[in-house]
Amino acid sequence: MKIEDEIKSTVELNLSKKIILNIMYTQNILSEKFNEVLKPYELSGEQYNVLRILRGQKGNPANMCVIQERMVAKTSNTTRLVDKLLLKELVTRNVCPDNRRKIEVLITQKGLNVLSELDPKVIEHENALTSNLNAEELEQLNNLLEKYRNQQ
Repeated sequence: MKIEDEIKSTVELNLSKKIILNIMYTQNILSEKFNEVLKPYELSGEQYNVLRILRGQKGNPANMCVIQERMVAKTSNTTRLVDKLLLKELVTRNVCPDNRRKIEVLITQKGLNVLSELDPKVIEHENALTSNLNAEELEQLNNLLEKYRNQQ
């Protein structure tokens, strides 16, 4: 369905506006569907992102700056996200022994177990969302999105 039909626009939209609206509309759909995958685990997409970042540290702690730099949503409140993960016992938080102003965050075994359980569900979800495009179209879409994003 065309974006004009999705949003029930009654005016002619120029191509730039269609593209922006299409990206924003599609991002909302992607977020909603991904949140459905995470809902049984009582995780938000941002919390999941933090856990993935910490797992990528391979047993080494990450400070708040490292987490913030690697977040998909750069405007996320990292401290609040870590606090919520701490309450769920998915991460630990300690003062850095070398620099007492730094807080180090580490994923717990429980956090790793949650990610291990989620991994196949996330892969299935991603595959389902891209199943209507062939490999060439997926590559083209990825290249165009990167080109668009990197103009900033």
